[in-house]
Amino acid sequence: MKTRAITGAIFVLVMLVALLTGAYVFTGFFMFLSLVCLIEFFTLVKTTGVRPHRTIGYVTAVIIFASIAGRFFIAFETKWLLINIPLFFGIFIRELYKKNTIPFSNIAYTFLGLIYTVVPFIFYVAIAFISGTYNFHLALGFFLMLWANDTGAYLFGVKFGKRRLFERHSPKKSWEGFIGGIFTSLVVAYIISLYFKDYAYYHWLAMAFIISTFGTLGDLVESMFKRSIDIKDSGSILPGHGGLLDRFDGLLLSAPVIFVYLYLITY
Repeated sequence: MKTRAITGAIFVLVMLVALLTGAYVFTGFFMFLSLVCLIEFFTLVKTTGVRPHRTIGYVTAVIIFASIAGRFFIAFETKWLLINIPLFFGIFIRELYKKNTIPFSNIAYTFLGLIYTVVPFIFYVAIAFISGTYNFHLALGFFLMLWANDTGAYLFGVKFGKRRLFERHSPKKSWEGFIGGIFTSLVVAYIISLYFKDYAYYHWLAMAFIISTFGTLGDLVESMFKRSIDIKDSGSILPGHGGLLDRFDGLLLSAPVIFVYLYLITY
């Protein structure tokens, strides 16, 4: 428990530094995190006998992330994003030269890794630039609401949890914990709205609800993935916590939905 607490405190501190230091550090840090998550995903998938294209996957991830995030810093034409297309088809071509009995599984899991671990982080970074310039309020608020949901779900689940939420994939999660997580996140969202005036309080409350709902679904999806390959943690990079996929499972589904919500109410 002590190791878990120390690791958690250091990780939160590093996250806050990345958020508050500025746009370049923020973007670079979360690109790095997305790559680590992709590495964890490919490593786990390999245990099943599938051989994703790791090298070309990592290169593609960096180029996709950099080409999209780069538009927040440098005004260049969208056509430069087309450089990603040859990389996508290169994954198919590379498989031609591999001797494997399940070629399309290798291809499919390579794409799945990019979609599941890299794309959500791109959307998260885009949230911070939704107004056109970097604003840490939304990026910080996102994690405060996500952490509030996780904490509330745990505390309410331990105290009142009786009805299983989705026992097949996560036996410990309860409806009481799920509702408690939403409640805690809504409280934190309202407090945030008192200090960050970028959006009206009801938009912050709406974001809290979305983050709690899709964050929980993201957690369940990652649990489903781990159970399908019979492993407990996605990695060991965070002592006492597991891997980065374990820490960011709530972001993977909620960040794209939050971006869509903010885009719709901003433009």
